[in-house]
Amino acid sequence: MTRRTRAREVALQLLFQRDHNPALQRADVERFAADRLRDEALQTFCLALVDGVAAHRADIDQKLAAAAENWRLPRMPTVDRNLLRLGAFELLIQKETPPAVILDEVIELARRFGTADSPAFVNGVLDRLRREAAAPTQTSEVSADSGSGA
Repeated sequence: MTRRTRAREVALQLLFQRDHNPALQRADVERFAADRLRDEALQTFCLALVDGVAAHRADIDQKLAAAAENWRLPRMPTVDRNLLRLGAFELLIQKETPPAVILDEVIELARRFGTADSPAFVNGVLDRLRREAAAPTQTSEVSADSGSGA
C-alpha cells in the first residue's frame, strides 16, 4: 500500500465517522489521523481530503446524485457514499492527482471496505463524473467555432 493510499483510507474512515456522527469534534478528527498516520505530510493530505469533502459536500452530493442513476445518496451504503465523495472531491475540485490514479485508488478502497458490488458501482459513478467534467461545454465549442473565421 502506498503512503497516499493509507492517507485516503484514513480519510474514508473519518468521512464514515462524520456521516454517522456529524458532531465529531475537530480535535478528535486530528487525533484519529495522527494516531494512524505518523508522517505529518500524510496527516495534512488526509485532513485536506476530509476538510475539502466537508467544505464542498453539498455540491459534490448534487453531482453524485445526478451521476448515480436510480440511487439517492441516503440509500447508498455509507462506505460507497463516502468513497464517491472522496473520489469526486479529488476529481472535480482538488485536481492534484491524475484521474486514472484517483479511480484506481478509490476502487481499491471499495474492494477492501465495501460490498462485492461496491467496486463496479463506485467505478461507474466516478467514471461518469470524470467524463462529464472532461467534456467540453457547448459555450466553449461555440466560441471556438465562431473564432475560426469559417
